[in-house]
Order: sequence, then C-alpha cells, then structure tokens
Amino acid sequence: MMFKILIILHTLGATIWTGGHLLLAVTVLPKALKTRNPELVHQFEENFEGFGLIALLLQVVTGLGLTWTYFPGFEHFWAFDSFLSTYIGIKLLLLLATLALAIHARFFIVPNLTPETLNSLAYHIIGVTTLAVLFVVLGAGIRVGGLT
Repeated sequence: MMFKILIILHTLGATIWTGGHLLLAVTVLPKALKTRNPELVHQFEENFEGFGLIALLLQVVTGLGLTWTYFPGFEHFWAFDSFLSTYIGIKLLLLLATLALAIHARFFIVPNLTPETLNSLAYHIIGVTTLAVLFVVLGAGIRVGGLT
C-alpha cells in the first residue's frame, strides 16, 4: 500500500511542478516577452513559487522513497546495470540541473530583472520547463518498463 501512496503523491507533485512550468512557459512568458513586462512573470511566480516548491520537495521525498523500494538500502542502485537504475540516475541529474538553474535565476537574474534582462530569465524558464517534462517522460518510462 505504501508503494501506491508514494506513486500517487509523486505523480501529484509532478503534475503541479510540470503543469505550473508549462503554464508559465506557454502562456505567461510569451505575453511578458511580447510586452517586455517582467512584472507578468513576477505575478505568476508570487502565486506559484511556494506551491511549486512544495510540489518539488514532495517529488524529491517520494522519489527517494520509491528508489528505496526498488533498491532497498540503495544497494546496486549505482551499478546502472538496469533501465531502472539508469532512469533514476538520470532523474537525479535532472534534479541537479533544475536546482542549478533555479538557484542561478533566484540569486542572479530575478533580483536584477528588467525588460532588458527578461530574455535571460526566459532561457531559465524554458530550461526548467524542459527538465520538468523530461522528469515526467522518464517517470512514465519507469512505470512502463522502459522507453525503448
């Protein structure tokens, strides 16, 4: 039963995280770029940031729980000798890339955001959104036995 709860919570977190970033990238960002108005992105982030970060944290915690279920004690996890360990390893790399982009944007781009620097933030938004979609694709691959 615990495995099913972890899957449901992990999927819910992924839905919020990925859906929020798709909404930002596909609806808010184009308007902000067209009007050169970074305030549109700020308004979205104000409403989504806390909820989105909780969803990401939920994914990390449940992802570790699921990994523990697949690899008790994390034994043989680092062998990368199965699609499962490979996909989970890739998801961990995607998480590191997501964190790197988020930290860079939060501390170096957002504090100095102007209409002229909006493109820099746009690249970060597109990057994080792409990574979020890749998380979902790999997660689906784990559930269906691989994507090849």
